[in-house]
Formats: sequence, structure tokens, C-alpha cells
Amino acid sequence: MNINITCEHQHHLVEGFTDKYNVATLVYIEETGDIKAAIAREKQLKKWRREKKNKLVETMNPNWDDLSTT
Repeated sequence: MNINITCEHQHHLVEGFTDKYNVATLVYIEETGDIKAAIAREKQLKKWRREKKNKLVETMNPNWDDLSTT
């Protein structure tokens, strides 16, 4: 996990989704070394309904713990 990016999002140092909606809890993460694959996956997830996204989170993090602290 990229600590710098996580810190920037938690402290709203970068304008964007986390800043706009006051999000500071990381509940799901996927890691890859391929930026094109990461962008494609992000676009795929954005098209999903909230219920499907929630189920994905719950498969890996059923308690919705903040993963940025682990």
C-alpha cells in the first residue's frame, strides 16, 4: 500500500472524491504493479451498483475495518 497516497487522502491534501465527500476510511484495496490494469479495474468498479461494491468489500473486510491502520 502506498503510504503517501493514503495519508494524502486521509488528510484531504489532494482535491478529489475523498476530499469532496469527506471520506477518510479505507475499507478495500487491490494492489497491482500494472497501472493500465489498475485504471481498467477502477473503471469497472465505478460502473457497479453500490450493493455489488458492498458485497466485494465484505468478502475481504466483513467488519469494514479501516485498512489504512494495518
